Amino acid sequence: MTASLLGAGFFGSSTWHVLRNLLLFFAVVFWGALGYWVYKDARRRVEDPWLVAMATVVGLVPPYLGPFLYMLFRPPEYLEEVRERELEIRAIEERLAARDLRCPVCRSEVEPSFLVCPVCTTRLKQACSSCRAPLEALWQVCPYCATPIEPAAVAPLQPLGAPPVPRRTE
Repeated sequence: MTASLLGAGFFGSSTWHVLRNLLLFFAVVFWGALGYWVYKDARRRVEDPWLVAMATVVGLVPPYLGPFLYMLFRPPEYLEEVRERELEIRAIEERLAARDLRCPVCRSEVEPSFLVCPVCTTRLKQACSSCRAPLEALWQVCPYCATPIEPAAVAPLQPLGAPPVPRRTE
């Protein structure tokens, strides 16, 4: 009988009512904060305002379970990251489309048909022995006259401090 009076006394006391009201207040504030987090996160991940509103409702309606449901189905990346990736891809595509050819030695612009750099006289491509057309390094046969290509002789590398070897004119 004393246990029932002790239990009824605590749950009927003002301390219990204050504690219960504080717990309810913090539960409602936490629930509202979760809904606000879902709203802010959805705005960063979804462009359509209706979808943002629906995500917020899903984050609020099943209390405390909604944000976990939202996290399962939300887009994996932010809109800012998507735009940034698209800009990077566009920049790479433009760089590849422009494909400005440069001399590997002096970095001056050269055209695809040049055999030699006009600025520093570096040999850029080999010429076909039959039709004198410029050839790419990996080609095994000239695509213009069907002449087999002999591999070019590779000059030995000079040490960094050595003076340049004078070129012979043919």
